[in-house]
Amino acid sequence: MTSTEHPSVRPTLASLRRARELFLRGHQLPDDVPDDVVAAWKRARFFGVRHDVTDSAPEAPRHPVRPAESPLLTAALPVLERLAPALGTGQTALVLTDERLRVLWTVGRAPDAPCCRDLSEQEVGHNSAALALHTRRRAEVHGPEHFLDRWQDVSAVSVPVLAPETGRTLGTVTVTSGLSGECTPHLGAPLAEAAASAVEAELLARSRAAERVLLDAYLRATREQGRAVVALDGRNRLVSEAAVQLLSPEGLEALERSTVALLRTADRAAQPEFEGDSASGTGTGTGTGTGTATATQVGNEAEPPSASGPATGPGAAADSAPSAPSRIRLPDGADCSATVTPVRHLGSVIGAVAVLERVGRAPVASAGRAVVSLAGRSVPWRHAVGRATELALTPEPLLLVGERGTGKTSLARELVARPLIVDAAEGGLRAGIGELADGHPLLIRHVERLTQPDTATLNSLLDARPGAPLLATYTPGTPPGPCLQRLLDTLAARTVTLPALRERPEDIKELLPVLSPRSAPGRPPLTWTLDALRALEQYPWPGNVTELAHLVRALAETRRTTGPVRRAELPDAVREGPATRQLSPMEHAERTAILEALRRNGGNKARAAAALGIARATLYRKLRGYRG
Repeated sequence: MTSTEHPSVRPTLASLRRARELFLRGHQLPDDVPDDVVAAWKRARFFGVRHDVTDSAPEAPRHPVRPAESPLLTAALPVLERLAPALGTGQTALVLTDERLRVLWTVGRAPDAPCCRDLSEQEVGHNSAALALHTRRRAEVHGPEHFLDRWQDVSAVSVPVLAPETGRTLGTVTVTSGLSGECTPHLGAPLAEAAASAVEAELLARSRAAERVLLDAYLRATREQGRAVVALDGRNRLVSEAAVQLLSPEGLEALERSTVALLRTADRAAQPEFEGDSASGTGTGTGTGTGTATATQVGNEAEPPSASGPATGPGAAADSAPSAPSRIRLPDGADCSATVTPVRHLGSVIGAVAVLERVGRAPVASAGRAVVSLAGRSVPWRHAVGRATELALTPEPLLLVGERGTGKTSLARELVARPLIVDAAEGGLRAGIGELADGHPLLIRHVERLTQPDTATLNSLLDARPGAPLLATYTPGTPPGPCLQRLLDTLAARTVTLPALRERPEDIKELLPVLSPRSAPGRPPLTWTLDALRALEQYPWPGNVTELAHLVRALAETRRTTGPVRRAELPDAVREGPATRQLSPMEHAERTAILEALRRNGGNKARAAAALGIARATLYRKLRGYRG
């Protein structure tokens, strides 16, 4: 059968074989042929795959690919070698592919088994590895469901290998054998499932060990008080307080691009190619950006080392990576340079630690922490802040409009020095009106909560003194009454609307270090994995910056683990994010119930599934379905 999702009412192998022959001749197919099988055959024909060739793709090498060529293979090889004896001496093979369906490793041999270098549908047509990669779950393909003639007596089952932290598909594990009678469940399915699970566990253990090594290197570099240090591996960042003050978010991104490019270029130059490209891209690699910075070796001012020849054995590529510190001059006018030292783990470069130094006489950023109300470089936010700053240069009324939590009051405090602050939700304006009448700046929060008498008094004052130094914040909600509408009309010409946080998600990565509480001595500041940052950027933030600040503060106070914040640590609503497709009313109700169950059970999916009376696999499948 084609997939474990369709275990029943499948035609017999004989009828499938006859249907395939009719398809190859261009004749009408019987009605009982599954649509997914016909679609797979049509794709193979569209890709130009020939069904009658025996060497449709180069055969795999007799010896496995060297582990240094693929982080996935490096983690999987010990697992697969332990499982290989379970194949016995029968006609069974175990195959590992990367996410491009290139065969990285194979052992055993079934009759005419799919032992090629490339199992993509473009090369060999329909097969279980391609199906498992597409569906992200276990898949089986038997005999005549294959397009190639040479695989008509082969059954195969494949299981995807997922990155434990991000869920990204890294490759597949496949077990092939002689044809199973009448498409019964493949006997090698338990072996394939066990192999994929063991590989994922090994990947997780190696990832966490590498992160601990990078964290240790970062802590060693920050022992000197006030030292500006950044540790990164292309997925995670550890940034010291001094580095936050010295380097802008754009400068930090430029540093990351340049550092990752420096390390990856040396690694790629040292590694032998596999199918036209380095197989190192199959694992949890660091990044793909290219930097524009120039690098020199510290001490002799030489260019960073680059391999002039291929590596000659396992680990050779890693040993050819730069081992001495390199100095990077940032290209964005940051007026600082970075001395980058690679960090090694198990013979491979897993990241780098950069120490920042000022160059020239350019002043450093203010020693104080950045102002929350001014943090952000998105176009909507810069436009709003620039317009408000311009209007605040003259002592006339100014109205800041925006949703709850967008930073109206914080921005108002920065625009005018030491204003008298009155909250309309907490009392009357008698004292404030007097100060305003005397020419002193007055900030009124929540003017939508003003009583009608206070609103009338304020309207009368502005009629008499149009240039009064008044700042006010307004959160739209219920339709304003006539008196308040008149006040809003009076201030309309000098009104600035602040964008909601969901309208400027690119500012979140700049807000996070500003919102984080100061870390205790000896502890690194709060940092975030790229997957967690992506979840924060996708969440709609109904409470805007205020809600984000509460989340950051809660994590900083309750967190007991070290290293960057992972997506799994975020609240359920933020972690799952909004549905990526239009949900039906039933799906919306189901999703709401699942998220509520997760919240009640502390994010534990097993307990949440039990509380809902469904299987844990069903809960996972539904959550994946909501994400499209």
